[in-house]
Amino acid sequence: MTLQSLRQELAQRGLDGFLVPRTDMYQGEYVAACDERLAWISGFTGSAGLLAVLSDRAALFVDGRYELQAANQVDTSQIEVVAIRETKPSDWLEKALSEINGDGAVLGVDPWLHATAELARYGGALEKGGARIERLESNPLDAVWADRPAPPDGLAWVHPLIYSGACAAEKRAQLAESLRKDGLDAAFLHAPESACWLLNLRGSDVPRTPILRAQALIHADAKVTLFANPAQLDESARRHLGDAVTIIMPTDAVATLAALNGAKVAVDKNAAPAAVGAALEAAVATIEWRQEIAQGPKARKNTVEVQGARTAQLRDGAALSTALAWIDREAATGRLDELTVSAKLTEIRTETAKRLGSELRDLSFDAIVGFGPNGAIVHYRVDTGSNRPIQGDGLLLIDSGGQYPDGTTDVTRTVAVGAPLPEAVGPYTRVLKGMIAISELRFPPKTTGRDIEAFARAALWQAGLDFDHGVGHGVGSYLSVHEGPASISRRNTVALEAGMILSNEPGYYRVGAFGIRIENLVIVQEADKPEGGDRKMHGFETLTLIPIDRRLIDVAMLTTDEQAWLDAYHARVLREVGPLVDEATRIWLQSACAPLSSIG
Repeated sequence: MTLQSLRQELAQRGLDGFLVPRTDMYQGEYVAACDERLAWISGFTGSAGLLAVLSDRAALFVDGRYELQAANQVDTSQIEVVAIRETKPSDWLEKALSEINGDGAVLGVDPWLHATAELARYGGALEKGGARIERLESNPLDAVWADRPAPPDGLAWVHPLIYSGACAAEKRAQLAESLRKDGLDAAFLHAPESACWLLNLRGSDVPRTPILRAQALIHADAKVTLFANPAQLDESARRHLGDAVTIIMPTDAVATLAALNGAKVAVDKNAAPAAVGAALEAAVATIEWRQEIAQGPKARKNTVEVQGARTAQLRDGAALSTALAWIDREAATGRLDELTVSAKLTEIRTETAKRLGSELRDLSFDAIVGFGPNGAIVHYRVDTGSNRPIQGDGLLLIDSGGQYPDGTTDVTRTVAVGAPLPEAVGPYTRVLKGMIAISELRFPPKTTGRDIEAFARAALWQAGLDFDHGVGHGVGSYLSVHEGPASISRRNTVALEAGMILSNEPGYYRVGAFGIRIENLVIVQEADKPEGGDRKMHGFETLTLIPIDRRLIDVAMLTTDEQAWLDAYHARVLREVGPLVDEATRIWLQSACAPLSSIG
């Protein structure tokens, strides 16, 4: 009924199709229930995807992480699942719309849900077939979503200086100085993470990411216009913000931007809503298209945030080591299943944080706990329908993380249940070799994620294997677990700078059999110049401290240096995590962290 209702609404508006992205107006990975448009219309719950609903067909476009999940969740008799790596949405739309309405097809879009650059790409492709894009004043899907949840209204809170390391006034001054240097009057911050980082605010508006749904305009005089619901900022938050911050309802953003007559404003073409650019164009403002101005400073963690990350990772290491020891003990009983393990992870994280004097504020994402073939679904999310017993011989993939007040964590471990699968040992060892290669890497300043990501794949490539996701993503400081602008991926051209925290997570997935991923968080730092070297170098400090399953390693495949790295890593885990866990876990750690020479 949902597709039929939407098509009826489109027909009434004279539209031949409509795009339903996964994102909201803030372009975030996690969205509030009121913005779960893609899940409501299609049943697909992944964090990235685009649905094209035309009068006679529909297609869901997903990347390699979600191809299996999408096929399992949507009604494929009504919605075609299309792999983006094989067919670009623009190409599919050009062909499909030309077949529907010749030269006069009209594709509707909500300009608050698409970036300017994205709509430009679609528009250019559609023009080739005679179709065009129409930017709508209201969203037709919202018009037929009768039981749409209300927007979140929880109060925001102040993120204290002991965790942020810099006051809001200092951050405002830093960005304002950058604006003046570049001859700009203002910059639009489209991401709530950026507004919250700038003003040292946090909130509970979306799951798993502690943000207030807000956007901001930072001016060259260091004043800020905050587009947020004023009712979500109590007297304490308003005192914290002070007179330099003006709070305006998001519904008034267009009018506010349209009043910037003649101003020179920086906007991110690849992420800010197209409606923002349109409002500034109406104001006859000069738009400078550039990366959002807060992205770099936010990603380069200060000394307080770096120390907070180390502390949070150590605490998380104690929790996950306890969980892995528990799994090792309980798996032999045959009573475990994926839901049980997922719940236990949260329980242990909560108890460990409290025991060590902190608090688990939330998970940083819904845990991925996949046994056997479920582990091959890259972003698998267990539910009662998919829940698999953890019995017999197989691989258990666990990808999970926590939101602590001093840092955000994300870690993946793949462990053997029962006897290690012989066919998994080779791929597992090659994934490990790739993870170690990134961990040990030295690289000159201005090196990008694209420059180094092949190091994580080389051992897999040698065996004709690969994986269809990036090697690593940026991580926030009690903010989003997936943070820009840097990443370790084929498409990323942002320089890796000191203070940036990234994941290091190569993998391998054999559909219908098992999945393998090993993930540590690392932080970019200046590295010692090698003896005889003549150039400054950067490298990575590993933050995650959790054992890597030695039972799945073919030691003969590791070089002497790789063996030394893993032995040193495990010795560090035992030394730093050992004192923080109970006796049973400590005994397990001593075995899990033993030198590789003890195998066999």
